[in-house]
Formats: sequence, C-alpha cells, structure tokens
Amino acid sequence: MNLLNATTRYYLLLALLVFVGGSLGLYYGINWALRTEVGEQLADRRQELLAKARANELPPVDQLAVLLDISRMPRPLGFRDTILLDRTENVLVPHRQLTFPLTVRGEGPVWVSLRKSLVEAEDLLGVVSALMLSVLALLLGGMVALNRWLSARLWAPFRHTLAALRQYDLQQHRPLALPAPPVAEFAELNQALNGFSQRLVADYESLREFTANAAHETQTPLAIMQAQLEQLLQVPALAEDPAVAPLVADLYGATLRLSRLHQALSLLSKIENRQFAQAQPVRLDQLLAEKMAQLEPLFEARKLHYGLDSSVPVVVQMHPGLADSLLQNLLQNAVKHNVRGGQLAVYLSNTELKVTNSGPTVEGDPARFFERFRKHNAASESPGLGLSIVQQICGYYGFGVTYSVAEEGTCHTLRVVLKPGAEALPQNAEISLVATE
Repeated sequence: MNLLNATTRYYLLLALLVFVGGSLGLYYGINWALRTEVGEQLADRRQELLAKARANELPPVDQLAVLLDISRMPRPLGFRDTILLDRTENVLVPHRQLTFPLTVRGEGPVWVSLRKSLVEAEDLLGVVSALMLSVLALLLGGMVALNRWLSARLWAPFRHTLAALRQYDLQQHRPLALPAPPVAEFAELNQALNGFSQRLVADYESLREFTANAAHETQTPLAIMQAQLEQLLQVPALAEDPAVAPLVADLYGATLRLSRLHQALSLLSKIENRQFAQAQPVRLDQLLAEKMAQLEPLFEARKLHYGLDSSVPVVVQMHPGLADSLLQNLLQNAVKHNVRGGQLAVYLSNTELKVTNSGPTVEGDPARFFERFRKHNAASESPGLGLSIVQQICGYYGFGVTYSVAEEGTCHTLRVVLKPGAEALPQNAEISLVATE
C-alpha cells in the first residue's frame, strides 16, 4: 500500500465515523423533536378539553365518545406509543397517545385518550436517512476520486525520482540530475539525492583509481621479485651451497603465494566495485568442457575419478572473465580439497551447476568456507579466497550458491543456481564418472 492510499484510508475511516455519529445524532434528534411536537399538540388539545369541561361547554359523554376515545374505566395516564389499524389502507400505523381524566358535569369522571399518527414523522426520518446515506456515498466516492487524482498529479515527481533511482547505474560515472519539482518536500528530496549521488560517484572513482593503482604498484615489484628469484634458482653456485637453495626456494614459493593472494584480492575488489559491466552471452557448457580438459593432467596426477554431465547448451549473461574465474575456482576447490584417488563429478543444466567431490570429514556449518581466508586445512598454502570469489560472482549476477556435505561429511557439494526458482536435483540423481587409466 502506497503512502497516499494509507493516509486516505485513515481519512475515510475518520469521515465514516464522523458521518455515522452525526447521522445517528441527527436521526434521534429529529425523532425527538417530532415526538415532542406531537406531544405538545396532544397536550394543547388536552388543555382545550379541560377548559371546556370547566366552562361546562362539553356535550354529553355519549355524544363526546363519537369524536374521542372515552372510557368510564380507569386507564394508565400519560404519554405512550401504540399501533392502531388504519381502516382506510388496512395497515398498522404507529400513534402517539395521551391519556388523562376528564370530569363531565352531571356524569362524573371519564378517561379520554387522544392520539396522533406518527406516519409523517417516520416518512421524514426515512427521507433524512436516505439523504444522509447518499451524502456518505458521495463523500467516500469523492475522496477516492480525489486520492486517484492526487496520486496521478501531485505524486508524479516522486514517481519520476523513484524511476530514476531504479535505472541509475554507477558504472556510467555520472551523478543524478533530478529536477526541482514545485512541491517543496520533493524538491528537497531530489536536491539531497543529487548531492548524495555526486559524493557517491566521487568516492567510487577514488576507490576505483586507488584499487587500480595499488594493483599496478604491487604487481610490478612482485613480478620483478619472481623473475629475479627464478634467475637466482638457475645460478650454478646455488647448488653448491645446500643451505641456501631451500631458503631461496621457500622465498620463491612465498612470492608466488603473495602474487596469487594479490590477484584474488584485486578480483574481489573489482567485483565489489562492479567493474565488470560488459556482460555477454557465454556458452557455459563449452567453457566448462575446456576447463575440464585443461585440468585433466591435474586430475590424473591426483588419480581422481572424474566425470562431466552436460548434455544441453547452457547460455548465461556474464562477463567472460568472471565466468572463467567462477569455473576455475569451483574446479580447483574440488581438486585441492579432494583425497588421492577420490571422486569428482560435475553436473550442468539450464538451471544449475553442481560440483561434487570426495574429501576429508568436515564438521559444523560448511557455509563458513565462503568467508574470506577460511580454509579446510589451516596449514594449506591456499589463500582461502576461492569460495569467496565464487560467492561474490554469484551475488553479482543474482545466482544462488550453497555448500553441503553428506555421507558423514566426506561428500562435498557446491551448487550454483543459475536461474531463480530452479528445482533442486533429486538426492539419488546419478552423475556419470569416467575413471582415469
């Protein structure tokens, strides 16, 4: 429910309560006034009869009974409502009745009942009620129509601002340029958003430049160090000193790990800064087959039983470099954390990519391995960023990613949902395995 409809609902509720209260008050007020008027007319008629009785101007009771309802037996005195039959229309009609004693000279006391029809009063109340209901319907309908008119006219600048925010892309390196509408509140909102977008673009550009400069300035010394260490390892004199060679080899290995860590952190930073805007159709099945072929020597070296089940073309909208990084990290994770002679199975369909591998027992929540620098084995030379990169890439494109273990923690499964709402594979789905020779 939008803001205008929410406020209008309360206005309608207040109008309804006021109208119902006012209608009831008006109904009972008119009813009381009409009954009071009828009672005054009956009281005046009573005073007239009593005055004639005192002046001895009344006819005998027998003649008087022709015009009035007279009884020689006592009746309850005062006003009361009664219903009598209208002989002309043959319907029951409500009346207001006044009963009082009257003394006729020479004949003693009698009890006279004066009556007046309330049909006119009820007709008037019906007209008033119908009129009030009509006014209520017009009032509510007018408020609804006014709400729609205000929503289309006065809230148009807000909808324009909302549409501009939805379409805003920081990759365009351009701040918002929202106009100043005539409504003061919307003008202040647009002014604040324009200033915010300008600061955001400036901060984004500073961060992007810093990331690029830092990556360049650190990668160059690392490349020089690696090249010099490689040359140092080829020096013949190094082989003559058995104590120095291991130190240089360890230093070279540390440099390689530092370079991989630098590349992984740079990639994560670029993903978080959304610097991969050139998405294009990527044949994920072909790319996966290429990656599997590239890693075959590694599979064979680990004596892994591996298999790929991908029988349909799978096209996704991704940056080619991120698609390559996604598959590379998934497969390398399955190899690094596998056991010698273990299993590795890959399944790809239009809705999901699933990588299953055997591995050491894992306790606790496997989702913690998506955290940065989290490793299966603390002594591993891996920087612990592979699954973090996988998670960032999936989040960048709206893919779902889960990590689960089965068979007492020795069967690890990484599942990437390529399309929202995809059905999970059955637990007993088979993935073909090809044993290496």
